[in-house]
Amino acid sequence: MEDRMDMRSPDLVNENFEKLAALFPHCVTESAEGKAIDFDLLKQELNHAVVEGTKERYRLEWPGKREAIVTANLPTTKTLRPVREDSVNFDTTENLYIEGDNLEVLKLLQESYLNKIKMIYIDPPYNTGKDFVYQDNFTGDKVKELFESGQKDEYNQRLIANPETAGRYHSDWLSMMYTRLKLARNLLTNDGVIFISIDDHEIHNLRKICDEILGEDNWLGTIIWNNATDNNPTQIAIEHEYILVFAKNKNLLAPVWKSKISDVKNLLIKIGKELNSTYENHDDLQQAYTKWFREHKHELWPLDRYKYIDKDGIYTGSQSVHNPGREGYRYDIIHPVTQKPCQQPLMGYRFPPSTIEDLLAKGKILFGDDESKIIELKLYASEYSEKLSSIVEFDGRIGSYDLKNVFTGSKRIFTNPKPVKFLSQFFDFILKDKDLLLDFFAGSSSSAHALLQLNTEDKGKRKFILVQVPEETDEKSEAYKSGYKNICEIGKERIRRAAKQIVNEKVSLLTAKKNELDKALNGQLSLMEDPKIEELKEEIADLQSSIDNLDTGFRVYRLADSNMQDVYYKPQEYSQRTLDMFADNVKPDRTADDLLAQVMLDWGLPLSLKIEQTTVFGKRVFKVAENSLYACFDRGIDEAFAKEIAKDRPLRIVFRDSGFKDDTAKVNVKQLLKQLSPDTEMKVL
Repeated sequence: MEDRMDMRSPDLVNENFEKLAALFPHCVTESAEGKAIDFDLLKQELNHAVVEGTKERYRLEWPGKREAIVTANLPTTKTLRPVREDSVNFDTTENLYIEGDNLEVLKLLQESYLNKIKMIYIDPPYNTGKDFVYQDNFTGDKVKELFESGQKDEYNQRLIANPETAGRYHSDWLSMMYTRLKLARNLLTNDGVIFISIDDHEIHNLRKICDEILGEDNWLGTIIWNNATDNNPTQIAIEHEYILVFAKNKNLLAPVWKSKISDVKNLLIKIGKELNSTYENHDDLQQAYTKWFREHKHELWPLDRYKYIDKDGIYTGSQSVHNPGREGYRYDIIHPVTQKPCQQPLMGYRFPPSTIEDLLAKGKILFGDDESKIIELKLYASEYSEKLSSIVEFDGRIGSYDLKNVFTGSKRIFTNPKPVKFLSQFFDFILKDKDLLLDFFAGSSSSAHALLQLNTEDKGKRKFILVQVPEETDEKSEAYKSGYKNICEIGKERIRRAAKQIVNEKVSLLTAKKNELDKALNGQLSLMEDPKIEELKEEIADLQSSIDNLDTGFRVYRLADSNMQDVYYKPQEYSQRTLDMFADNVKPDRTADDLLAQVMLDWGLPLSLKIEQTTVFGKRVFKVAENSLYACFDRGIDEAFAKEIAKDRPLRIVFRDSGFKDDTAKVNVKQLLKQLSPDTEMKVL
């Protein structure tokens, strides 16, 4: 490269700045204009006595913090438009996938999902200098109009690179996280929790803003994830990341959680002792416990997978013999029935052969029906921990294997996705039954994949809301070459494929069990006893129930500008002459589906509610959650229509302001509904 003369005088200010920064690095701070010297601290460094200045206080400050608070509190007129063509089972699914700027989306969810989210898991940008952050501090003068996706402003700067050389390197990241966490807290249930993945770049700052937003007393702990990957080119190999865990209200979370686990744990220990004192033969012992387990399984969450018993008590299988880090030990373990080597874990065994031999001798290894199932270590109910460990070992590279397994034949289309089983262990610990998970940095949709997998394992009905900005993929990337133009396309396709794969695996297993049962009933299996037949029937019923009850769908919504004309929000800015130009205050390109979504958000109804469509007097009517909301956006609404609708006594009903036959009909419809269905609340757009 050619050396060129600068042809200008030295920048003495920059030179002096660098000299001071080298001597007093803690006096370097950030201002709105970039890096600066904190002269109050510098004065103190150059004085033996305390220098009076700004009152000291314990808090985290950065340029833009006040603006971040204002930004979080500003209302939005944006809406979510349904995208049926990208959805799966739109009208019946309770899962959501939302495309758009997560700040705007979180604002839109404030009423519909206030205090409804049991768990939030997010994997935000780590601020490594190579990833992107949202730029939220736009003023009205700067931004005239956002693209419909909500991802960029007119200057194409909604998502910006944040290199370490940027003057507001930490400040921009802090402002981005502060606004979103402030809004996210409102959505958590009173006993809800938030898990945030992060690394060394911002763990210190993230802890401070979480202390401020969620409360220092609500910190549950910091999980150190040993993921066996070195992301640091300097002297120390960094082989871990973190998950910061906070509760919305720690005092409400702990007693309920511990009480439930303790009660179930003690019950299983008690039953195990009683049965062991009654039965000496192992087969009789297992048969008696299986009968009891079937009758009480619905009472045993979160220990409802403890379905085995031996002389030491009730147990389930644990994969702790699998090596979670780098390549482990490789050796054959012979299945006791088939006499064939068992399938080995992906990364090998965690323990050397001598340890496994000892476990085998003590009867602590759980085998599958045949050699195709990887062995597991027996985990007894008495050993069940009521706490998550602060150290988790799990090879981060498995996340890429998960994705490759779903996108068969595709190369690396997403960088560093979180492993499915890694996330499942946290979801399993926190979420039960119909609890709701929110992930507003969804990436490749690992969280949705993990939740679907967990639901099919225990027939749970946990639901998810994923939010992801449609960040464009690089034209040189494998994702772009594979046809995925933005991250949302990857995430949606992963959910579709993962759901199909999970169901197919269950169907294959169901078919195998049915064939085994047919052989047993036809006498083709020797020594087949009635208990084994009953067990097969139970397994078949469980598998069928798991397939039938699994919600593999998701509704796609896309962030967009309001469905309403500007005159709807600012009528005072229009004269009567210009008002006459708007025969309808709804934008002409908006559909009835679009209007329904905005109505549900405005009325504080969850977007996951079941939606049905029917026809009344030739007009299309939406029925949300049976009679919770009726909506009709067709024209020509009259008294006859009102009388028919009133028979169903809906709690709420909404029409377009321009949808009535005439002004008289509008008045009469309102009066008829008040008379025939007094509990119905009517509104118009």
